[in-house]
Amino acid sequence: MGVERAVIPVDDLGAAIERFEAEGYRLVTISPADAPRIADLDGPDRLVRLDATATEAAVISVEPRPLIVPDLVPELVISRAADAEPSVGRAGMQYRDLIPSRLGGRFIASHIVIPDGGPVPDYVHHHAVRFQLIFCNAGWVKVVFEDQGEPFVMHPGDCVIQPPHIRHQVLASSDELEVVEIGCPADHDTHRDHDLELPNGVGPVDRAWDGQRFVRHVDGDGDWEPWRQNGWIAQPFGIAAATGGLAEGRLVRTQAVETRDSGELLTHDDEFDLLFVRSGELRFVDASGERELGSGDSIVVPAGHAHRLVAESVELLEVVLPG
Repeated sequence: MGVERAVIPVDDLGAAIERFEAEGYRLVTISPADAPRIADLDGPDRLVRLDATATEAAVISVEPRPLIVPDLVPELVISRAADAEPSVGRAGMQYRDLIPSRLGGRFIASHIVIPDGGPVPDYVHHHAVRFQLIFCNAGWVKVVFEDQGEPFVMHPGDCVIQPPHIRHQVLASSDELEVVEIGCPADHDTHRDHDLELPNGVGPVDRAWDGQRFVRHVDGDGDWEPWRQNGWIAQPFGIAAATGGLAEGRLVRTQAVETRDSGELLTHDDEFDLLFVRSGELRFVDASGERELGSGDSIVVPAGHAHRLVAESVELLEVVLPG
């Protein structure tokens, strides 16, 4: 059943939220996370929707929004750190969009930076998603998750998945924190939880949220194994087992110099495959030629796209949804 909300057009959503909260309103939902445009707040005498896209006031009936995962529109996407134009997202974080097309709205990938460390103005919240992964690339961040005990610090190379609707909160960060966040679908709601306080203790180790278990991978844990291209090795994060095979994340590194450039072009048949360059430089080779990628750059390679990677020494983050 829908609820009536008064739509209020705003120019600055963040400032408007602060103003309404000072008047006793409580934030309920905000979206999208990387560049918020709409926020629902509950007040003492009315329910409102602050809308940066609206041109006039209105009263509307708002139904609970179902999770919609749009059809995939495959595309080769290269994002370069040098071309970054970050936007200010939820909780004041700087978001660099790694997939501007969102592959038809199915995926979002963000390189998120918090330049100035200290306490983060976050709150207990959860996301309506199919899948979400957070990887710490630089600096550190202190977080707390529902049923996972005391807050913990993520360091470079650490990774978590946030199962659908698991409550969590970002508490503090170092200067120049960098994380990579992958989400599906691209457009999803973030809901604030005003009732649960974190930490809330340790829950059952096999607890699942919409069929997914929480995963915390600590850098250095896990075994290295051959990757799909000769001369490269990979360290999986153990996400596949926790998601019923929905996704996997891994570190990928060069190994044997003499086998790194066999000249053979390879393909994959995955729904989604993103490579983020953590360190070093590489050449991405396909039928159209060669492209250089360096630290902070990323590439999304669609299924069936013949390619190979050439590098002397490089480390990548790879996130895959087999489909």
